[in-house]
Amino acid sequence: MATCVAVVLLLTGLLTACGEEGSPSIDYALDARLDTYNANTVDGNAGGVLMATTRMLPGFSYLGASGQVTPDRDIGTVTPVPGAGLTLRYDFSPAARFSDETALDCDDLVLAWAAMSGRFPGFAPATTAGYRDIEAVDCDLASKTATVRFARGRDYRDWLSLFGAGTLLPAHVVARLAGVGDVVRPIRSGDRTAINKIADAWNTGFDLTPGTVDQARFPASGPYRVQQYSQSGGLELVANESWWGDAPAVSRIVLWGRGTDAERRLADGDFDIADVSSGIVGGELVPAGAEETRIPLPKPNRALAVEELVLAKRGVFAELNARQAFASCVPRDALARQFGQGAQIWNLRVLAPADNLAGQLNGAFGRAYARPNLNRARTLGAEAGDTPMTVRIGYLAPMQRRAQMVAAIADSCRQVGIEVVDAGSADITTGALGGEVDALIVANGASFAAAGAANPSRDAFALRGGDPLDINNYRNPQVSGAIDRLVAADLAADRLELVRTIENTAWATLPSIPLFAAPRMQVFGPGVDNVVAGLGRNGTGWNMDRWTVRD
Repeated sequence: MATCVAVVLLLTGLLTACGEEGSPSIDYALDARLDTYNANTVDGNAGGVLMATTRMLPGFSYLGASGQVTPDRDIGTVTPVPGAGLTLRYDFSPAARFSDETALDCDDLVLAWAAMSGRFPGFAPATTAGYRDIEAVDCDLASKTATVRFARGRDYRDWLSLFGAGTLLPAHVVARLAGVGDVVRPIRSGDRTAINKIADAWNTGFDLTPGTVDQARFPASGPYRVQQYSQSGGLELVANESWWGDAPAVSRIVLWGRGTDAERRLADGDFDIADVSSGIVGGELVPAGAEETRIPLPKPNRALAVEELVLAKRGVFAELNARQAFASCVPRDALARQFGQGAQIWNLRVLAPADNLAGQLNGAFGRAYARPNLNRARTLGAEAGDTPMTVRIGYLAPMQRRAQMVAAIADSCRQVGIEVVDAGSADITTGALGGEVDALIVANGASFAAAGAANPSRDAFALRGGDPLDINNYRNPQVSGAIDRLVAADLAADRLELVRTIENTAWATLPSIPLFAAPRMQVFGPGVDNVVAGLGRNGTGWNMDRWTVRD
């Protein structure tokens, strides 16, 4: 204990917890919901779980600081196979294994594909983007090599991101929970009874709640593993003794997400690193002992996520004129000025401000809804029906900034007889849309936390009919067809034209109302180094195993 006290004093009081033998730890505050180990389910994706699991469950790639896809050769290599159509060879590192000493192999790859391909009953993935285009995964049971063949004409442009960080869940654990010998044979034989059991285990078997952690259920394949979890103690990660790569620089990191003591810590500065949506608490985030924050906030034109209002396609918004009436009273210009931290109004749904094509397109769309048109809103509202319109706007609470946004929308829309109700909730899910709420404030169509990647292919599926990422069940054949072509297009000119098609149709039909680049606060204190703000959906924790404490 004396060793621990000496270390804490040396590190200016910031590194308040200690690992084994008095080694310091880092407190990382994030806005993810830490309620599952599976970032690939609808709720896991919406809650931002990849912010926590990137270095516990690595894959063949990860998202770097700017959201770029980067190969992860600790896990293995991916090699395109020459020939007609896209075929990829996956080779796992011979040393790759989970913390329970079970090898990473073909079984884990087959499970990830089956779960996210949309071809097998029972699975509830967040999206099928990319995986739906895979025709088959060829490999022997427990093999370290697999060949992935894509359907003819379905060369998914962002193929390197597939089977990336967070996707390779332990197939042996799923098999045990499902009561089957392995996951591969039932999937290949089409055994529907067994597949349904496997799907249920994949969907719910990795639910994570504060309390005793069953180590056998949550093995890690990265430099960190889960040690324990409590509301007062956070989600504690420790160095994975079975990790074959470079050892993490700090042996203990405590994650403070939603459902833990995060809000108090953020308000009091009781953290070392924070990556949260701006306005989650009042005022600036300043770590204790810091004279200034040491990560500059990313400029809005570098953002990979766009904050938007997603509208239900039933209830009050079942008819187009009702959606148009509401969009006509939303003060998008004022919202961007007051809550966008310098961001301009953003008018695109499938391209973020950081995208190279976005600058020449953004000003061409959404001009009719850039600022309130109250006369139009009254006329369209009257056409929508005799009953006064009431719109319930949901968001993940508590969130002071979004509460203020809803209040600003309410003030504007009240002038035309549209009543806006704040329906923010700590328990809200994307499934509430069209039931408990009429609109959701989210990033990139479906996320309550960090969102986005440098390649927009995956996020475009928020508008693709039938995909789980399409949370309001928007179905437009022209848009869906354009998205299918967009994610396979290599030429910038082709992508430009497809984005125009998507946005023209989306603004005409209004499944959502884009607002501005999603503002985030990414700060760290004077006691830590090697922290690089992450702009993608994995957040700043993308390289947490390289974080260090200052001498």
